Amino acid sequence: MALLLKGGRVIDPKVDLDGIYDVVIRDGVIQEIGSDLSIPKGVTCDCTGRIILPGLFDMHTHLREPGYEYKEDIESGTRAAVKGGFTGIACMPNTHPVADNSSVIDFIKKKAAQSAHCRVYPIGAITKNLEGEDLTEMADMLSAGAVAFSDDGKGIQNAGVMRQAMDYAKMFPATLIAHEEDKSLVGSGCVNEGPISTKLGLPGQPGISETIAAQRDIELCDLTGCRLHVAHVSSYHTVDALRDAKKRGIPVTAEVTPHHLLLTEDDLSTTYDTNLKMNPPLRSKEDRAALIEGLLDGTIDCIASDHAPHAPHEKEREFERAAYGTTGLETSLSLMLTHFVAKGIFGYGTLVEKMSDAPRRALGIDTVTIEKGSCADLTIIDPNYSFIVDTDERESKARNSAFVGWELTGRASDVLIAGYFKMRDGEVVE
Repeated sequence: MALLLKGGRVIDPKVDLDGIYDVVIRDGVIQEIGSDLSIPKGVTCDCTGRIILPGLFDMHTHLREPGYEYKEDIESGTRAAVKGGFTGIACMPNTHPVADNSSVIDFIKKKAAQSAHCRVYPIGAITKNLEGEDLTEMADMLSAGAVAFSDDGKGIQNAGVMRQAMDYAKMFPATLIAHEEDKSLVGSGCVNEGPISTKLGLPGQPGISETIAAQRDIELCDLTGCRLHVAHVSSYHTVDALRDAKKRGIPVTAEVTPHHLLLTEDDLSTTYDTNLKMNPPLRSKEDRAALIEGLLDGTIDCIASDHAPHAPHEKEREFERAAYGTTGLETSLSLMLTHFVAKGIFGYGTLVEKMSDAPRRALGIDTVTIEKGSCADLTIIDPNYSFIVDTDERESKARNSAFVGWELTGRASDVLIAGYFKMRDGEVVE
């Protein structure tokens, strides 16, 4: 099948491409990029006013299947991913049963092959049942299709276990994704420790609890040489620790979420809205400023959604008992377009780096390129489309969102994977 994308602004900083071009795709492969191109047969898509980017990738998604399909499943989660402009996602292992063996990884791969709308890359657990004690058979899971390992949501408290995991993962090599949290300092904390936690009467969680755990893992990373990726950074102390680690040449990467870039504990000051309950929690204005600075200077490599779908009964309860997290697949790109690209804080080139290239590199998988001979995994953006975040208009099963009612401008209008439309004019292709 031939497809002509006509007159869009095509941007790929990896190949120094930024201009108005036509793109010819044939049998899933980019065949030609140029001006005034035509095809004798096939489909022509007018991309005037649109932005064509390498397909976006989310490296921190919770698909919930197997075990928690009432929250989300592979079919609904990947529909949400495509709706948000992603051509690929990596899914965390805190399912039921936990993805801590090759059988569960194999199940996810097979189910994705049957029902997923985008590419799915499973992440296996570092320890059995996420208990932080006995290491999993990482080699078996890699053979089954896992791309990295994490005990996301809990973190490994025992330094000896983490060192063993790094020594093991270094052999392949594979990336360990660390949820950084020293539980001896967190206690029952469910919001950032500070004046807001005191005002609300909620137990606080200090930012240093994240930094101490991250600093430990950075030193273990230096010792072992294992690739370490720090998930959902929230504290300015952690940004400083990462900056220092990179200056020392330690192989560590990091991600930040849209909610930590755009919200602070102050958003909780007049409400007990459980949609704002996160782990790690929303922190101070100073922390948020440091996250943005770290993103811009390269200390933080990636933007990841940490898409955390929950059923209504898990969020609509007392704050301390409510589940952590917010959905993010369908809002991450639009939030970045509205509050960073449109305001000139960073451009489309940086967006490609943070939401397409860097997350794939962190996992050791191939990046996506817009050049002749490349597989046509593309995200097409309508930068002028305005909408209000509405939980009733979702592809995800879940309705929990920290951004309900926000007015956003810019969205993914079309998504192509291997040259085929997975979303066309804002509608997921069945």
